[in-house]
Amino acid sequence: MSNTEEQAGPSVAGSLAHRVPDLGALELLLAVARVGSLGGAARELGITQPAASSRIRSMERQLGVALVDRSPRGSRLTDAGALVTDWARRIVEAAEAFDAGAQALRDRRDSRLRVAASMTIAEYLLPGWLLALRAQRPDTAVSLLAGNSTVVAERLLSGEADLGFVEGLSVPAGLDSVVIAHDRLIVVTAPGHPWGRRGRPVAAEELASTPLILREKGSGTRQVLDAALGGLARPLIELSSTTAVKAAAVSGAGPAVLSELAVGEELAMRRLVRVPVAGVALARDLRAVWPTGHRPTGPARDLLSLTRD
Repeated sequence: MSNTEEQAGPSVAGSLAHRVPDLGALELLLAVARVGSLGGAARELGITQPAASSRIRSMERQLGVALVDRSPRGSRLTDAGALVTDWARRIVEAAEAFDAGAQALRDRRDSRLRVAASMTIAEYLLPGWLLALRAQRPDTAVSLLAGNSTVVAERLLSGEADLGFVEGLSVPAGLDSVVIAHDRLIVVTAPGHPWGRRGRPVAAEELASTPLILREKGSGTRQVLDAALGGLARPLIELSSTTAVKAAAVSGAGPAVLSELAVGEELAMRRLVRVPVAGVALARDLRAVWPTGHRPTGPARDLLSLTRD
């Protein structure tokens, strides 16, 4: 390399981030121009004078030109410093516009929250979480879509929901998840049903071969039950909500399999009775889900944190 090349200043190779001073350094230069003192600029920005001097020297090395003349009477911009200051002002103004735009995007994001949840979670857990969220974010409008686990996944993947909750055995493709709670499915009947009066547990094989009041295909409850028993008889009745399944069981239509969360009041009032089952475990995880690689932010992040308190 020739002496001329060595004196030419920093190489133009490499990324822009390595060739252009950072915003903090540019703001410091603008402050020096405004107050006429490196010490005054440091005080204005809340840094020490040695730190300010070091930052100016680093910027001068980076640009390859002197920016500030220092003297006992204060600090004065060099001709090059005055020119760089004009450029710096435009960069800082553009950064301020960028910041304002980003804040507007955050405000728009934070103004609403779209939640999709499978039925049991929507009916028995989400109301409490949403009340707690409202105390934290009173200005956030929340909409809730209740559906089965398949519908929840579809809403998230199509961008129609910001956060979802499912009850199935596995995480739908394209979604990340975290376990937020555990649940158990139980067999229930009206007290007058033969299963409600028998003195021994129902065997897994008998449960699998008996027509039951069931949720529709695609529901988390149906998936867990089908997998645990290795198949189910043709449903006695197939219904699309936990409330409807529970009402049919209370009416004496037949046995049903429901979340423990859903039948506490009915069991306490003896409108339903629990039927012991032998030879099968019906535990399941309840999960929060979101599109892969898009960790919840804003109100969705806050709601997720409330589910895990």
